[in-house]
Amino acid sequence: MCLSAAFMFCSGAVAQQVKFTEFDLPNGLHVILHQDKTAPVVAVSVMYHVGSKNEMVGRTGFAHFFEHLLFEGTENIKRGEFMKVVSSNGGQNNANTSQDRTFYYELFPSNQLELGLWLESERMLHPVINEIGVKTQNEVVKEEKRLRVDNQPYSKIVSEIFKRLFIDHPYGWQPIGSMEDLDAAKLEEFQNFFKKYYVPNNAVLTIAGDIEVEATRALVTKYFSAVPKGAPVNYKRVEEKTIAKSIVDTAYDANIQLPAIITAYRVPGMTSKDSKTLGLISSILSQGASSMLYKKMVDEKKNALAVQALNFSLEDYGVYITFALPNNDTPLDTLLKDIDEEIMVLKNDLISQADYQKLMNQFENNYVTTNSRVLGVAENLADGYTFYNKNTGNINNELKEVRAITREDIREAAKKYLNTEKRVVLYYLPAK
Repeated sequence: MCLSAAFMFCSGAVAQQVKFTEFDLPNGLHVILHQDKTAPVVAVSVMYHVGSKNEMVGRTGFAHFFEHLLFEGTENIKRGEFMKVVSSNGGQNNANTSQDRTFYYELFPSNQLELGLWLESERMLHPVINEIGVKTQNEVVKEEKRLRVDNQPYSKIVSEIFKRLFIDHPYGWQPIGSMEDLDAAKLEEFQNFFKKYYVPNNAVLTIAGDIEVEATRALVTKYFSAVPKGAPVNYKRVEEKTIAKSIVDTAYDANIQLPAIITAYRVPGMTSKDSKTLGLISSILSQGASSMLYKKMVDEKKNALAVQALNFSLEDYGVYITFALPNNDTPLDTLLKDIDEEIMVLKNDLISQADYQKLMNQFENNYVTTNSRVLGVAENLADGYTFYNKNTGNINNELKEVRAITREDIREAAKKYLNTEKRVVLYYLPAK
């Protein structure tokens, strides 16, 4: 039976193409419009191509800080009123920051489209960046760090991995950054960071949902044309040296009682075929009860409470991670041995045709689910333009590219990247 929803398809059928219109304003703002009349809702989003990798040593955490600061208020929106305006008009809003970009969005009933555009234009054109706002949001960020990082079990794992894998590249620190760096920064530094990165020529405005394309285009021109163009944003990628020998280390966490064993490999960035292949390998190893690691370690041997493989995909590089928690005092080295054995199976043998088809079905299901929501479509369209050499249509290429990955490609990617001599092995232990 076929499922009926936007972008759904029957097994073996071709998924619907995501249609969009795109154009540039004279100030360099790239605009993407996607019409979907399925429900009377609209997503208004802005993706700025700035993340923690655009920061410098001694001034980390700025991009994540601005995720908060740009909700503080504008010349026409009083302090603390931004989110109240959204909620009082039936909307939702949020933002998030990664190493590579910052993403703001509002979800509104479609009759509030103009309000959403005004709000985002205010954020870009008239933000108030002053001492009181900086101090207020500094405390907000500190509280977030206490709640989500300092006092959460296993929350420092990614930080511990990245600072060992990236010695020269700014991926070595996490987006939340250093509280000491934020405390030391002067108001002028925050203002300059905004002027450099939060400019229309470093942003993508994506509107998806129940819209009329030409009317929306006119509204975009009305609200965003006045934003002045910024200086070109130039980013130079830092190349990391190849890991020549396995890095074995220990980290401690006062919030845990059970230790964990972690491996991490530096792998290619998100736009590469190999990155997509490594994502499939993660599914083979740990997605669902029939996956290789779960079946062996949790179900059959019962020596692990949890086991996971993940391809942490970013713009410049990716990080391939495995993670396991022991059951019944199983030694961490035993878990490591079991994980390495299953990876070796992938290196030596092709997965079965049945497992390969299941893998493709899993990916297609995830693809369809994401693109059945207007916010998911908006973000994927913006990702395509931002990260895939201004190829907004990447949203329509992705499924085809993954379907083209063969069983042989999977085996070769495991051989090429999941090498024991080119990884970090981290024993993550309870603090004494």
